[in-house]
Amino acid sequence: MPARVTGIRMEIVDLREMSSRQLEPLLEEEANHWREELQWDYRASLELIKKFVDAHCLAGCAAVENGQTAGYGFYVLEEHKGLVGGLFVSPRFPQPAITHKLLANMLATLRAVPRIERIEAQLMPFGCALDSALVEHGFRLYTRQFMLLRLAEASPAVAAPSPALRLEPWSDRFFEPCARLIYLAYASHIDGKLNDQYRSEAGALKFLKNIIILPGCGQFQPEASLVLRPPGNDRLVGVVLTSAVSQGVGHTTQICVMPGYQGHGLGRQLMEASIQALRALGYTGLSLTVTSVNATAVRLYERLGFRTIKTFAAGVWQA
Repeated sequence: MPARVTGIRMEIVDLREMSSRQLEPLLEEEANHWREELQWDYRASLELIKKFVDAHCLAGCAAVENGQTAGYGFYVLEEHKGLVGGLFVSPRFPQPAITHKLLANMLATLRAVPRIERIEAQLMPFGCALDSALVEHGFRLYTRQFMLLRLAEASPAVAAPSPALRLEPWSDRFFEPCARLIYLAYASHIDGKLNDQYRSEAGALKFLKNIIILPGCGQFQPEASLVLRPPGNDRLVGVVLTSAVSQGVGHTTQICVMPGYQGHGLGRQLMEASIQALRALGYTGLSLTVTSVNATAVRLYERLGFRTIKTFAAGVWQA
């Protein structure tokens, strides 16, 4: 039986009982926020959501009042982990109350699943901060920054790599070497606490396939994605991966350097090479996200000209 939001004539219904037509106005509103606030064309991701909704296989819930959908959220299960993949409530409705109710509904369901040991949530807030709702449910929060660089203001000067390293475009033969690089680079890194896919080579490979093959982080751009490696060896020392998230705007989906090579300007070299490639392709902007306590990375991005345009919380709950 649908649940009611206290003090509001609103029902919380299972997302698998709904159709994409019922969500359409809300999804259009969400897409507008992504475009206007983050310069991100979110429509490809929303089209994928609609397909899963119409197949009645997307787990989650929605808040409905008199046939009008005010908000929705969804989650996915990955072995021992639950991942809250999205949560949006229209600013035309009481956002805090509905947000708390949707989140509580999803978390109660996830925690009832046998062997669930961990729940991750990295949700972009539009008009309503999610921090208090996540803390209320026992999440540990890490502040992250969404940063944007206007490429017209950037002046990358790509230094020639050391003769011991080659800088070259991404190739699909680098999937497994890159997965190992990510695993090693994040072994004792704060981001390894936020995303447990970084904690194994198999998880890192799955992460790579998600950002390169699926549309959740935009359309992968191999021309602006580069690797650093020793000549004659596919063992990677560094990588930067880039996607297109809207017309003329790219997004850095991954940047990392092998421990032992860090602190020598290789991260900056990779970023500058990616920026230069995007400018040559006619791009006007580049965005990325970074965990605030990663002060070295934040300083690098600021020196390159990035500015924070939004902050959000990444939350982790452990059983």
